[in-house]
Amino acid sequence: MNRRRFLKQVALYSGGLSLSLPLLRVPECLALNESVPEVARVTGSDYGALVRQTVDLLGSMSRFVKPGDKVVVKPNIGWDRKPEQGANTHPQVVSALVEMALEAGAKEVMIFDYTCNEKRRCYNNSGMTEAIKSIGSKQAKLVHIDQRKFVPVEIARGRSLKQWDIYKDALTADTYINVPVAKHHGLSRLSLGLKNSMGVIGGRRGALHHDLGQNLADLATVISPRLTIIDATRILTDNGPQGGSLKDVKVLDTLIGSVDPVAADAVATTLFGLKPEDIAATVAAHQMGLGQIDPARMNLLSGSG
Repeated sequence: MNRRRFLKQVALYSGGLSLSLPLLRVPECLALNESVPEVARVTGSDYGALVRQTVDLLGSMSRFVKPGDKVVVKPNIGWDRKPEQGANTHPQVVSALVEMALEAGAKEVMIFDYTCNEKRRCYNNSGMTEAIKSIGSKQAKLVHIDQRKFVPVEIARGRSLKQWDIYKDALTADTYINVPVAKHHGLSRLSLGLKNSMGVIGGRRGALHHDLGQNLADLATVISPRLTIIDATRILTDNGPQGGSLKDVKVLDTLIGSVDPVAADAVATTLFGLKPEDIAATVAAHQMGLGQIDPARMNLLSGSG
């Protein structure tokens, strides 16, 4: 399905005139039949340079963003926490990705999250408001979620979920870049790339906590980032997802990047001393053919930012 027809379907669905919303894209690693996906792991204290080297190892931003594209950069900014507390994606990581997307020719870059705490406090105290403002471009837009933009989506491949409300801008972007923070989570054990999709869905999100791993994998069949960059500059090792105590934060100055969202989560899991098989969402997504779970079957790229 081409993008024009897809957008027409979304418009019809939003008006209640259509009964199904087809999948826009599949993970790039699967579309290219990459059974051995590339996963970049880069360490460095200059977060701007860290982001650039991570993306460059995967082929440069021009691989993912074309001139005139409408881009969504989706961080985790769901909590009223400061950057050093590790509950949200680091604002310097996000701003660097936005700048690179604009340099690649993006017409517009939108940044948003469906917050758990009060939205303005989350955006401001996370450092995201100031970080995006500092870019100095009207094309970079940090926006609040608009409830009118959630559309019911048929999840044809879902094993647990068959339909859910998903944010239209996340579905219709030319390029969707997922930028979660790596952290402990009381229910899913870890919150990584697959879990970050919770920030673009509506409805009764708490209801998904039953069989959460499979539900996240089902969502991944329709919410498919072109690029995943996992922020492990500092990780929250306990009391997630909200955290609060600096005692629970470990500074790693690391980013994990891949076009394969499952592979990115799998490698990030090892930063916590866990195995990819320990995370239900990673296992479920792999079983559904959405990506590679075994690090031994990945091309691991390393560098220093």
